[in-house]
Order: sequence, then C-alpha cells, then structure tokens
Amino acid sequence: MSVPQDIDPSRWRSDLLTGFSCTDLPLTPHVPIVGEPDIPVGGVLIRRDRDRPSDPSVRRPAVLYIHGWNDYFFQTHLADFWVGLGYDFYAVDLRRYGRALRPGQLFGYITDLDEYAAEIDAAVTVIRADGHDTLVLMGHSTGGLTAALYADTHPGVFTAVVLNSPWLELSGNLLLRQVVSRLVSGVARMAPTSILPIVDQGFYRRTILAAEAGEWDFDTEWKRLNAPIRLGWGRAIIRAHERVAAGLHIDVPVLVLCSARSVQGRTWSEEMAQADTVLDADGVAHRAPDLGRHVTVVRISGGLHDLVLSAPPVRAEFFRTVETWVAAYCEL
Repeated sequence: MSVPQDIDPSRWRSDLLTGFSCTDLPLTPHVPIVGEPDIPVGGVLIRRDRDRPSDPSVRRPAVLYIHGWNDYFFQTHLADFWVGLGYDFYAVDLRRYGRALRPGQLFGYITDLDEYAAEIDAAVTVIRADGHDTLVLMGHSTGGLTAALYADTHPGVFTAVVLNSPWLELSGNLLLRQVVSRLVSGVARMAPTSILPIVDQGFYRRTILAAEAGEWDFDTEWKRLNAPIRLGWGRAIIRAHERVAAGLHIDVPVLVLCSARSVQGRTWSEEMAQADTVLDADGVAHRAPDLGRHVTVVRISGGLHDLVLSAPPVRAEFFRTVETWVAAYCEL
C-alpha cells in the first residue's frame, strides 16, 4: 500500500485535544458535488501522543477508530483506555466531518460508504509508517457499519474488529423498512443532495451534552442538532444495510456491543438516559451474526447509543467487556 503523493506522514501538528496530534489525509481524485465548492476533500488522522520506543524494532499494536454520523472524535477517555491495554490509539475524522469539514461542503455527505476506504487506506499507511504492524479496527454507529464493510472487503489488514452500537439495519418492521428503502432510493436518483424533512428532537443530545443533562463537552457545530440528512447519503446507507443482510465474511474475530434496550418516543422520558434512543438495539444484536463466522455479541444494560458516553458504571462495564475480549482474541 503506497502513500498518495499529497500525504506526508511526518506532518503531525498539535490537535485541538490536549495530548493529541493530527495530520491531514487528502484524497485524490476528487469528484465535485453539485452545490458544493470545488475544494479538496479529505480526512484527518488523530493520534494519542505518548513516548515512542527508542528501539525502532519495538512494534506496538494500534487501534484505528471511526466515528459515526453527525460526529467526530472527541472521546479522549476511549483513547486512554486502549493505551492502558498497551495499544497506540488513532482516530480518523472522515471527509466532511469534524476536523475535515471545509467551508461550503455538504455536511457528512457521501453516496457510497466504500468511498471511505480512501481515508482508511491512507490512515493504515500512516499508522504502519508510525511503527505498527498489528492493527485493530473500531467503529461506532455508522462508523461501525463502515468499518464492517471495509473489514469484509480488505481481509488481512486488521487482526480484530470492535463495533460500538453499529448501525447494521434500519429501525422498524420489515414492511416499513422496505417502503422507506424504495422511496429513498428512487428519489435519490433524481435529487441526491435534497434534504429529508427529519426533525431531531434532541433526546440523545440531552443525555450526553454537559450543558444539558449529560457529562460531555463537544463542538456542537461538528456534532449538531438536526444535521441535514440528504437522500444520496440515505441511499448509501440502505445499500450498505442490504450488503450486511446478504451476509459479510469478515475473516477476523468481531466484537459487537450494543445497549440492552432502545427507547423511542415523541416526548422526553427518564428511561432515555439508560437506553439507545438512536438505533434499534435488538435489530443490531439480531443482524450482528451476519458479519462473519466469529462474532461475539454483548448487550450492555443502561447503555446509551455511544456506549463510551454512558454513565460511569455502564461505561466501566463496557470497558471491562472489551478488555476481556481483547485478552482472549487479540495477541499483543
């Protein structure tokens, strides 16, 4: 795997998070999107800084984390957890998200999740140049779906896959899913950048944002209330779900973690602070075995959609589970 000409793995700079650095992962060629300025798109790779071995022959394992829809990497305690296990930690902000979002770009827009392979390929190249041969792939929500598709089509790159509430299928009954899929796919052919009239009532945000009822500070321009959902993006998700339903063949152990239950509704309920209010957790658990022949599924009681942002006892259970699984299936 060669490094594209416009990627300089040595060009690390201080990140907005203390104790982290980052580097750009520009992508070529770029196909302009109608309604978007003709400016480069690309990802940004973030690294948890710590002392590097003085002996170049020491090759530590590393983790690459992929965020979900309407998200970016800010979960520093997740990085510290992996460092505590002996792994170096990296995360990628995908094109049109977070650190990689440029003025005028269509927030989070993509028409095929396989296009993210460019970011992942480039990130893997830089991580290997940084001194790592053994890599674990981790993804959350839509990032979990992207990670699963990449691991399926790129065997041998990662030694294990850890998925935190991966978005493996649409919520709702089968008939509703089929109707929505056909509607979105049909209209998206004619107007892919049109915005779906979906309103986020802010219940999940309420459970996590420190300024509301949560515990976490994050950039509310990079993790927005009512981020625009475009038809072309919706069609990309539906196609990805169809691939998962048909069965993937990930060739390494996969750990899928999700909440023990989901709670949805039009009005706020205190139950939402102890459940997944974004995805159908039962649907995630049901679809998970279709990822490969070696899949472990764990339900976390009281877990929010992003399990690492759950209440302290809940996320402690999440981390204990991951640590136990890593000890069993990942060789340091």
